[in-house]
Amino acid sequence: MKDKKAFQRKNFSEWYIEVIRAADLAEYSPVRGCMVIKPYGYALWENIQKILDEKLKATRHKNAYFPLFIPESFLRKEKEHVKGFSPQLAVVTYGGGKKLEENLIVRPTSETIIYASFSRWIKSWRDLPLLINQWANVVRWELRPRLFLRTMEFLWQEGHTAHATHREAEEEILRILEIYRELVEKYLAIPVISGIKSDTEKFAGALRTFTIEAMTQDKKALQMGTSHDLGQNFARVFNISFQDANGQTKYVWQTSWGVSTRLIGGIIMVHGDDNGIILPPRIAPIQVVIIPVWSSKEKKDERTIREKIEKIRKKLEENDIKFLVDDRDYFSFGEKHYEWEKKGVPIRIEIGPKELNQRSVVLVRRDTSEKRMVSDISLGGEIKETLDLIQSELYQRALNFQKRNTHRVNSWDEFKKTIKTEKGFLKANWCGLSECEEVIKKETKATIRCFPLGEERKKGKCVFCNRDSFQKVIFALSY
Repeated sequence: MKDKKAFQRKNFSEWYIEVIRAADLAEYSPVRGCMVIKPYGYALWENIQKILDEKLKATRHKNAYFPLFIPESFLRKEKEHVKGFSPQLAVVTYGGGKKLEENLIVRPTSETIIYASFSRWIKSWRDLPLLINQWANVVRWELRPRLFLRTMEFLWQEGHTAHATHREAEEEILRILEIYRELVEKYLAIPVISGIKSDTEKFAGALRTFTIEAMTQDKKALQMGTSHDLGQNFARVFNISFQDANGQTKYVWQTSWGVSTRLIGGIIMVHGDDNGIILPPRIAPIQVVIIPVWSSKEKKDERTIREKIEKIRKKLEENDIKFLVDDRDYFSFGEKHYEWEKKGVPIRIEIGPKELNQRSVVLVRRDTSEKRMVSDISLGGEIKETLDLIQSELYQRALNFQKRNTHRVNSWDEFKKTIKTEKGFLKANWCGLSECEEVIKKETKATIRCFPLGEERKKGKCVFCNRDSFQKVIFALSY
C-alpha cells in the first residue's frame, strides 16, 4: 500500500479491498461471491465472538445448533418471510445422485427450522422464556459480493427467543439492541445510532426491526446489527403455543436478532487509513508487537536485547496484554514495520543498542504514528494507558466524524443537493407514506436507515411531499 495518501479518497471501494488484502485478513474463494477468512482475520472474528458470547450467556441465553438445510415447505409457511428471501435462496434439488422429493433450502436464516423445534419444546408457561443463540454460517445469493460486507456465505450469530407476553419480547429486543450497541461502541470503537427500521426496510416477517447504524469514512451508512419483533407471526404458522398458569392455550411472542462478520468490514471502513487497517486494542489479536533491532555481526547486542525483551514479556503478561515478538532474521526492520502497520497492531515497540544504553524503548502508536521514548521502569503502565487512550480516541474520532457529517434538511431541493454533494446522515421529516420513501430512494438512492430512538416527536413537514409529519428519520446512502 506504499504511498497512497489520496487512494482512500479517490476510490474508497478499491481501497477497502486493498487494505484487506494487505492486512492478510481474507481473500475471494474460487467459488464466486464467497470468501476465505485467513488466520489473522479469523482471530479478529474470534475475539468479537468471545466478547458477545459472554454477554449473551450472562443474560441467560444458551447456545444450540440447527441444520444447514431447511425443507422448502418450512420457508413457504410465512408469506412475507419467503417473499423477502426468495431472490437470495440457494436450493438443493439433488442428493445422493437422486432428485429429492422436496427441495432443501441452504440456510439464509434459521427462523423456520428453529421454530419447528420450538413447537416441540414449548408446552407450558414453565418452558418460557426460551432463549436460544446459534453461531453458524448462512448462504444468500448476493449479486454484488464484497469481502466481509456482502458474501454468498458468511458467519454470524443469530438469536431466537420465545416469551409468554409481548411486553417480555419487547424487553428482550431492546436488551439485545443495547448489547449490540455496547459491543460495537465499547469494543469496536464505532459510534452508532440506535433506531427502528421503516416497514419497507424491516426484516421479512417481522412486526418491527430495530437497528444500529454506523457511518463509514466515505459517509455511507452501514447496518451493524438488527433485533426483530416477530410478534406471533411465526408462532401461529408453526403452532408454537403453551398453556398458561390458568390452563389457557396461547401463542408465544417471539424475537430474532443477529450480527455477522460484517462487523469486521465496519472496523476497516470506519478506522482504516492509507497505510492499512487500524484495530481497536480491545479486539486486536495482537495489541503490541516488539521489534528488536540488531546487527547480525553484533552477537553481544542481540543477547542483551533478548534479555531485555524477556523482561518486557513478563510485564506485558502481568498486565494481560496480547503481544508478539517479531525476531525473524529473514526480514529487515523496514519490512517488519510495514507489515505490522498494514495489519493495524495498536502499538509497536522498537528496541536497539541505542535504547539499551538509555534504558528505554521506542513506543509507536499505529493510529497517530506518534513515536516516543519510554523508560523501562514505567513501560508496563505506559503501554496499558496508551492502549486505553487509543481505544477511546478511535471512538471519539469516529464520533466527531459522524457528527460533522450529519445534516438537518428541511426541503426536497436541500435534500437532493446535500445527498449528492455532502452525503452523510440526513435528518429529515417524513410523512410515513411508503410512496414518498420509494420516490426518494429511486431519485437519490438514499434509504431510511432508522427512526432514532429517544428522538422527541415534533410537528413538521415531510421533506418530499410537504405533508404533516411528527417524526424525523435518518436517510443515507448505504452498503
